[in-house]
Amino acid sequence: MSMGSNNSSHFKVGVVGLGKMGIMHACLLNVLPNVKVSALCDKSRLMRIIAKRAFRDALITDSLEEFVDLSLDAIYVLTPIPSHYPIVKKIYVEDLAKHVFVEKTLSSNYPQSEELNLLSQKHFSVNMVGYMKRFGVTFNQAKTLLDEQVLGELISFDAYAFSSDFADVPEGSALSEARGGVLWDLGSHVVDLAVWFFGDLNVTSATVNSRIVPGSEDAVDFEVKGSNDFQGKFEVSWSKSGYHMPEFGLSIRGANGTLKVNDDEVKLELKQGQPEKWYRQDLGDNVGFLLGGPEYYREDKHFIDSIVLGESSRSNFKDAMKTDNLLEQVRRRVIQ
Repeated sequence: MSMGSNNSSHFKVGVVGLGKMGIMHACLLNVLPNVKVSALCDKSRLMRIIAKRAFRDALITDSLEEFVDLSLDAIYVLTPIPSHYPIVKKIYVEDLAKHVFVEKTLSSNYPQSEELNLLSQKHFSVNMVGYMKRFGVTFNQAKTLLDEQVLGELISFDAYAFSSDFADVPEGSALSEARGGVLWDLGSHVVDLAVWFFGDLNVTSATVNSRIVPGSEDAVDFEVKGSNDFQGKFEVSWSKSGYHMPEFGLSIRGANGTLKVNDDEVKLELKQGQPEKWYRQDLGDNVGFLLGGPEYYREDKHFIDSIVLGESSRSNFKDAMKTDNLLEQVRRRVIQ
């Protein structure tokens, strides 16, 4: 596959949304070989001024309509979750680009994600959702051990996603509502890891804690069940003290022992043999350009490589739908 539908040597990418994630991905893309950020879109005049200084040769606009006729190879959608569905749908319907990267989650609900997946199939699109924990070296080490079945038959797991983002926010504040609920915002990463590790899961119970304002989703606990009576528990909160950086982790129990993994280390304790531990720095956690965390560089490079090779990405729309399905099940359990 040649790079660039315009027969140039550069792979042309557009970016929609110039918040923290948008600026970071745009900078990472610009350091990848043969990739050029050709267009950026954001409603904020200030962000467009900043982007113009950093990307002097790119089209900077507040309207997605101006992406028409740019012959973009791919578009990154890095806007708030509620806007993902209409933007991605517009990209496909109006043929603004063939390939699409969307920051997690794919959309705000499962039916919307299902529709976007069908649209991507009609366009023969290489697509990806930004579940960057799949590109963390510790979680990849855990996945390898699980694939090797070192634990034997799996019995249960506990998973968590914690941050202190709203630990000190006073009651009545509207700040948390702007980011939606904690489950789709923070918790979706660990839910995606569980789906990646274990396959299909079904929610059996769920509870929500509204600490900041009535009806807000500030902490969520839920339980799931897989095949052969495999069970799991999730604890998600963005009001935990002491977590200035978000932390994700799982403790997995099997017939042969226990496997624990978080962002920094992997610990394997088998019933027979000595415990083993791998730290992040022991697992080759190096990248060509470090910005925001090594996982972001890896996922951007993987997405571009997948397009060039004509292969499905590791975290495509179809995979993301499984995560959205589990999130939707939690939402329905809470409403019941």
